[in-house]
Amino acid sequence: MDKLRRLTRQARTVRLRFTLLYVGLFLVSGIVLLVLTNLLAGERVAVTAPVRSPPAEQTSLAAAQELIHGLQAQLSEMEAARSHQLLAGSLIALAVMVVVSVVLGGIVAGRVLRPLRTITAATRQISAENLHERLAVPGPADEVKDLADTIDDLLERLEASFAAQRRFVANASHELRTPLATMRASLDVAVAKPRASTQTITLANRFRTELDRVDRLLEGLLVLARAQHDVLDDETPVSLRHLASAALTARATNIAEKNLTLDDGDLRDTASIHGSPTLLACMVDNVIDNAIVHNQNGGWIRVATEDEHGTVALVVETSGAVLDQEHVDRLTQPFQRLVADRTGSERGSGLGLSIVAAITDAHIGRLQLHARPAGGLRVVISLPRTAERVPA
Repeated sequence: MDKLRRLTRQARTVRLRFTLLYVGLFLVSGIVLLVLTNLLAGERVAVTAPVRSPPAEQTSLAAAQELIHGLQAQLSEMEAARSHQLLAGSLIALAVMVVVSVVLGGIVAGRVLRPLRTITAATRQISAENLHERLAVPGPADEVKDLADTIDDLLERLEASFAAQRRFVANASHELRTPLATMRASLDVAVAKPRASTQTITLANRFRTELDRVDRLLEGLLVLARAQHDVLDDETPVSLRHLASAALTARATNIAEKNLTLDDGDLRDTASIHGSPTLLACMVDNVIDNAIVHNQNGGWIRVATEDEHGTVALVVETSGAVLDQEHVDRLTQPFQRLVADRTGSERGSGLGLSIVAAITDAHIGRLQLHARPAGGLRVVISLPRTAERVPA
């Protein structure tokens, strides 16, 4: 099936279409030329004997006419044989030239399309990390040159857009957190007053809770923006086992509060992955938080690492209600929740799994979400090993 699909893709290439067009035009012209040649070669001049002759010469004339008719018959046979030979030779020559035209057509189409292949190969090597590179195709001002210049202009606009977004990621944390810090300070001052009423303290605590929620939402948005734009400036070898163990240890209190049973016996030392420790730690933290928050009281969590097929995988399974797989597939989109289907009184920001998906994509990995038939969710994060990671 894959071989048939590859052949189908090859049949749709521009080079093959150009070759077939060239061969088709050559074949049509050769057939027309062959028909005209045979028509012109088939014309014959008729030879007629005189009708009236002197009586004295009738005997010799009859013998001469008989000889002429014999010669005409022989000439007709020779002409028919020659026409047949000419037709056969023309067909053989046409067949040979068709084969030659296929070869020449492929060579000509390849040379014509070579600049396009060069542009395609150069464009594929340009990613978000090297948008400063340009095609800079030399040559005369033709259609190929115009195409290359248009792609260079597009890359320049993309580079400016990515630079602006990265500046936003770098500056948004400070610009947006300053008002939050001011609000916190104002609340602390209001609560610290000697005559602060109980209503003021209650209202301040409520505001502080909402500020904490806004702070977590802001942090999630910044991490999501950083991951989506591949800002991986601190890549080092990282162990998923160590990240998962650290996340579980930091959340031991939350696990105990919901009376969850933890199974981490399959957290084994696996091959390291190459990536950003900060983003990967955030990815693991969000997966563990999701497993705790959206779990039922008295449920269970299983965390494991697997190392196979050239990848290192983190597997997190949880208990819970039976979920719809169609709804689960949408959890990787920002602000998507399954509040009606999932247990637990706490509501997250709706960014947890979308952050996980963005960080996984930034590290050339794969995120799989499966609704367990018995209830709950199975999350599998597969990342390439350090030695086998190839940039997108």
